[in-house]
Amino acid sequence: MYFKGIIVGAAVFLIIGICHPIVIKMEYHWGRQSWWILALAGTIFATLSLFLSNTTLSTISGAASFSCYWGILEIFAQEKRVLRGWFPENPKRADYYARKRKQYIGDGI
Repeated sequence: MYFKGIIVGAAVFLIIGICHPIVIKMEYHWGRQSWWILALAGTIFATLSLFLSNTTLSTISGAASFSCYWGILEIFAQEKRVLRGWFPENPKRADYYARKRKQYIGDGI
């Protein structure tokens, strides 16, 4: 029997599960301008997947890469969720959120 598919599936499940709270914490502490960290991590994982000779590890690395790239979109979406009150905002960045709320008043965030 071959277990590569199950291993890759479990790894992708864990990667997605880990990326979600990372995005929430990144937006909370650093805001949406921290997107470049995920872009850098995604690029590193993509490059790594090109050079790994083990197919399973290469696939997992590629999945991690695109999970990081998806996280970039989620950072921006997370900011909107915070502005809507669905997630707590960082009190140290209250002025930033207040300015954003004024900016988005007509947009219906």
